[in-house]
Amino acid sequence: MTAPTTAEPAVTTTASAAPVLEQHRFPEDRLAGFMASEVPGFAPPLRVSQFRGGMSNPTFLLEDGGGRRYVMRKKPPGKLLPSAHAVDREFRVISALAETEVPVARAWALCEDEEVIGRAFYIMEHVEGRVARNLMLPDMAPAERAAAYDAMNAALAALHNVDFRAVGLEGYGREGGYMARQVRRWGGQYEMSKTDEIPEMDNLAAWLGENMPADDETTVVHGDYRLENMILHPAEPRVLAVVDWELGTLGNPLSDLAYNCLPYHSGDDVRGFLGDMDHAETGIPSEEDYVTAYCQRTGRGGIPDWPFYLAFSLFRLAAISQGVYKRGLDGNASSPDAVQRGAKARQLAETGWAIARRG
Repeated sequence: MTAPTTAEPAVTTTASAAPVLEQHRFPEDRLAGFMASEVPGFAPPLRVSQFRGGMSNPTFLLEDGGGRRYVMRKKPPGKLLPSAHAVDREFRVISALAETEVPVARAWALCEDEEVIGRAFYIMEHVEGRVARNLMLPDMAPAERAAAYDAMNAALAALHNVDFRAVGLEGYGREGGYMARQVRRWGGQYEMSKTDEIPEMDNLAAWLGENMPADDETTVVHGDYRLENMILHPAEPRVLAVVDWELGTLGNPLSDLAYNCLPYHSGDDVRGFLGDMDHAETGIPSEEDYVTAYCQRTGRGGIPDWPFYLAFSLFRLAAISQGVYKRGLDGNASSPDAVQRGAKARQLAETGWAIARRG
């Protein structure tokens, strides 16, 4: 097993925050005033720091005078792409899922009035735990790794088993036709943030359109479901909260599953790669075993058109990476590493096109 090759730790805690980046500063006194009126139990003064892991909506650790902690996510500065950075939708979905088996943080308050701190934002509870930055989970024993991956699998199945009408999420997205809309959407987003020619993106867009599977299944989908977007218990291999719901909507659940399985097809020196290892020795399940466990939990006999969903997930992630790269060039990204995403977008597109040709 290999550890990350950068200074970034394999695991961080949800208390690991740093001073607020200059481009993300806001009037903290106004936020404190909002919290005093809208968040039960808040006691000034307010201390603010910033999490560095995200690339999209800037995320902040808030601590009040009584030692209570909260988390705030807000829209980033600068000109934004249409429909992106929808913090109101994040707030809605975690509020709706609070009474289900899906582990989420408690939602406290939403503010869409940009006069308060300059951008829309919401506040949720702070969940104390670990965030795994390295897919290999090098600090865990094989049995713990197996349990952690199984917990991630179970949380995804629980999400897709939710009756979205029963929890008030009817209208959270359109029913049916999700994959076709997604191909159009991310193709358009890519074109709006395009900086260089990537022929594989054009090839993928055409191939996906020509190989669209039947698409009439609708569930709540997370949109960015991966190990790094969940908080693990401080000492146990179980999931306490799934976070970063910016891309959540109603859609095809297989898009979530395929995206979750991308590390078996594309990796890097920091996060790791799951496609070339001794799965029995490490405790990390093979892709086949992971997908089988999901199918058992959701009552499926198998997944037709699996290469399509993988190729689409790489296409979409390439478009997202290109958008982060463009915001990095413009100086508006929430992470200083955003400008490295240009090469990543091309790599993802190449991998996606290779899967499409094989499929």
